[in-house]
Amino acid sequence: MFDVEGFQSGVLAFLLAFLVAGLFTVAFKLIYQLFTPYKESALIRANNPAAAIVLGGALLGYVLPLASALAHTVSLGEFAAWAALAGVIQIVTFTVVRLLVMKDFSARIERGEIAPALYLLSISLAVGVLNAACMTD
Repeated sequence: MFDVEGFQSGVLAFLLAFLVAGLFTVAFKLIYQLFTPYKESALIRANNPAAAIVLGGALLGYVLPLASALAHTVSLGEFAAWAALAGVIQIVTFTVVRLLVMKDFSARIERGEIAPALYLLSISLAVGVLNAACMTD
């Protein structure tokens, strides 16, 4: 038998979680773009695939732990704390790659080079998966 009241309650919880997670994702994207020395939006509009790959990888690397936080936290405050930490970790990851691992990274992305973009995509996803796994009980 279908539990209408339970479904309605679940839908409301779903919508709230989805809205809050969506807002955190948009906020992360905007903050992340402040830390990059190039303008992803302009590069993507100019059909630069490297910029799209890097930004997409950062977003995926961020939402993986966000999803884990949604599944493992019991309050909005706890979720917000984990969401903020996940964002900081992705920004630090980008900064380490750009400043310590591949010093010409930004110029290569601006030129549309795919190899460094895929490299950072892979690192962003790996960090996101580890971050998500660390958020479990």
